Amino acid sequence: MTFIFITILLDAIGIGIVVPILPEVIRRFGTDEAFVSTFYGYFISLYSFMLFFASPLLGSLSDRFGRRPVLLVALCGSGLDYLLMAFAPSMFILFMGRVISGLTGASMTVASSYIADVSTDENRTANFGMIGAAFGVGFVIGPALGGLVGSYGHQWPFIIAATLSLTNFIFGFFVLPESLPPEKRKKSLDLTQMNPIKSVFKVLFNSPAAVLIWAFFLVNLAGQSHPSIWALYTHYKFQWSPLEIGLSLTVVGIAFGLGQGFTTRIVTPKIGELKSVIYGSVVLVINFLLYALVTKSWMLYAATSLLLFTSIVMPSLQSMITKGTPSKEQGELQGTLVAITSLTSIIGPLLYTGLFSHFTKAGHMQFSGAPYAMAAFITLICLILVFSKKDNLSKL
Repeated sequence: MTFIFITILLDAIGIGIVVPILPEVIRRFGTDEAFVSTFYGYFISLYSFMLFFASPLLGSLSDRFGRRPVLLVALCGSGLDYLLMAFAPSMFILFMGRVISGLTGASMTVASSYIADVSTDENRTANFGMIGAAFGVGFVIGPALGGLVGSYGHQWPFIIAATLSLTNFIFGFFVLPESLPPEKRKKSLDLTQMNPIKSVFKVLFNSPAAVLIWAFFLVNLAGQSHPSIWALYTHYKFQWSPLEIGLSLTVVGIAFGLGQGFTTRIVTPKIGELKSVIYGSVVLVINFLLYALVTKSWMLYAATSLLLFTSIVMPSLQSMITKGTPSKEQGELQGTLVAITSLTSIIGPLLYTGLFSHFTKAGHMQFSGAPYAMAAFITLICLILVFSKKDNLSKL
């Protein structure tokens, strides 16, 4: 768990460090705000599109060959890709780098499978909560660092991200043990299990936990509002600089990390996983509405404090979905869950940046908070779905 926490932490720092400067990178190739908003959405969605196809592949490969080798290859590829994007001379090369990072970024699939391998029923929710805690801490450090060093040149955050990923690869090469013994691995590869579309449809429509997986999809889709439009929203509404955007994301990371690392460990054992999902979703709806309606920059920080309570939703969902899945199938399951997350990361940026562009364009009704209002509506659908099936879900 210690190594996996560090792996996810460094991965999150690498992702977070480039977030504050991505709009500036796009502005190298065009300064019109509609152009920047549109290609910013494309840039984020492309990563997720590739991750969607790579996640079941890496999950199935880890079921067959073990977690360790697959995770190390992904980490090494990610580091080399950051270097490519740091010195991309054209938009085409920049987007090609994004394709590669999507293929190698599916390491989260293997990390989640690793956690499932080493967890028990007693600590599974808390261990999955550590994924969110690691991401939270990573987004404390990453965006602040990215906003700071990005002022010296757009390439520096990418170079630092590459250094972190390659350091993580070296660390794992010497430290990481294998969690899936040979006798628990699949004997052969089933190519049909590597088809993300088939895998996603299988769990969404034919799984005993289909309701939970739909909830997982909807919560993830709502959560894509932050990475999709935070930098654009705060720059447009409050004229924040990359440094201010980075520092604000640091606060988001602190709240999210504390929520997943501590609130989950305290609240979920007392009220149970199902109530954690329901109560957390109620607060999440309120949270998104506050983001949509803020009129002063300090209000964003006040709304962010609610992440301390909303962060219990995802680890509780993931734990409930994971229960009862054999070790040799955890890679496939976690790969499918990451593929679902990736699918929301494809849809989300296009949806939210599209709404943002429409409601900030001259001649249209001005409501820059429209993306967050949509996120609140999506979360409300999730809440209604889970609450309507709570009697059946309480048996899990």
